[in-house]
Amino acid sequence: MPATGHNKPPGLMRRLASMLYEALLLLGVISLALILPHVLLGAFGHYVASRIVLQAHFFIVLLVYFLWFWSNGRQTLAMKTWHIRLVTREGLPVLPAQALVRYLLCWPSFALAGAGIFWALLDRDRQFLHDRIAGTRLIMA
Repeated sequence: MPATGHNKPPGLMRRLASMLYEALLLLGVISLALILPHVLLGAFGHYVASRIVLQAHFFIVLLVYFLWFWSNGRQTLAMKTWHIRLVTREGLPVLPAQALVRYLLCWPSFALAGAGIFWALLDRDRQFLHDRIAGTRLIMA
């Protein structure tokens, strides 16, 4: 779909600023949904979760957070602040399955030195690699 009007992709700097803001907001989410339960378990139950349990809990907390926002409102708080919206290639609301695929593909995009993020510099529609594969797009809201 050609980029015109409302379906224009946001610039890379806007998306990176939104991701930085998202990381700051996620500190609060992680504090409440991840750290607090494990501190309470350790303090009152004298139980220390293994590394794999902590990693799985972290992964699931972020999974629930992003799937909820991407599927229901198509925007996280950071995306609302930076006027970015997640839609399908056709401009429709993202289905939960697409949001899940996007979330799972985001991890390698970041893990490979940000290669999936900087893919936007080469992409004809200026989309991230994980968006291209998941059938989603970021547009200006």
